[in-house]
Amino acid sequence: MMLWSFSSKPGWSAWTKTLFSTAPADKQGACFDGLRLLESALEHKGVVSEAVRTREIIAKSVLSDSGISQYAVNCYVGCLHSCVYCYARFMRRFTGHPEPWGRFLDVKVNAPEVLQKEVKRRPPGKVILSSVCDGWQPAERHYQLSRRCLQILVDAGFGVSILTKSALTARDLDILRGYEPAEVGVTITTADETLRAQIEPGASPTAARVEVLKAAASRGIRIYAFLGPFLPGLSDSDENLDSLMSLLEGLPLTHIWVDRLNPRPGVWPSVAEFLRRHHSHLESRFAGSASRRLFGRSDLVDFCRRVLYDAETRAVYSADLSSRVRSIAADHGLEPLLRIGF
Repeated sequence: MMLWSFSSKPGWSAWTKTLFSTAPADKQGACFDGLRLLESALEHKGVVSEAVRTREIIAKSVLSDSGISQYAVNCYVGCLHSCVYCYARFMRRFTGHPEPWGRFLDVKVNAPEVLQKEVKRRPPGKVILSSVCDGWQPAERHYQLSRRCLQILVDAGFGVSILTKSALTARDLDILRGYEPAEVGVTITTADETLRAQIEPGASPTAARVEVLKAAASRGIRIYAFLGPFLPGLSDSDENLDSLMSLLEGLPLTHIWVDRLNPRPGVWPSVAEFLRRHHSHLESRFAGSASRRLFGRSDLVDFCRRVLYDAETRAVYSADLSSRVRSIAADHGLEPLLRIGF
């Protein structure tokens, strides 16, 4: 069993190991089944932590076909970045976990060994790391599974595309130095750290992600950015868009993906709960937003729901967001790099 504590408090390590025992759990895949609990030492320091249920499992396959790229490699099931808008939360139904998305993690401890066999059987192609988790989420600091898989892919001549919200990715850039079929991208949604910590509590600060791009570029690795998904009325303001473009201006980006919030399974309940929990604070942000001016008086929760599910509202909102993104990107000389996904 392993007992871990997960903390989103800035300045503290996101993971703190407190106990480890190697007793096997069962012969069907779960090697260990532990409950990661609050650590008294961190509580004494006033750090807010939350219990996270974790299993170490045996994977049968790691190199999967993908609709994003030719292949995908996911060394983890679940993601402790706990982003409120995460589209991958549909994966929960395949795990048997009762915990909500962002509060459990399955670790494919044999991923490198399985991948080593699979790259010998599959034709080389482009691999996304990762498609339904962040391969460099906090647990990766301990397990180093994504690092080992990355090395295997490079050695086998596969193209690799990393998309992450983690500064830990910089640790593994040495593997990609001088490797032409590789690219590193980061997702950024807001330059406001207060809002960022609310909607992406387990991820690295936005500025730290941009530093990953700079570090990759300095090693001759191609870089790109993914902006979004933007929360309607909150992170889609002209001010935020301008701040994000300012962070990217001057970087040797190959392209910039942009996306809106999409009604994937489980997304709206998570977003709605977040909006209600922080209602008074977020309503004040919404009051002066471009979306509020466009659509008139509206409750933030109801507005976001209509953006997702009302066809007319969604069409008008999407056209407005696309126009503003293009205009602001042009001000920073970035408009030719845009790939707007809606």
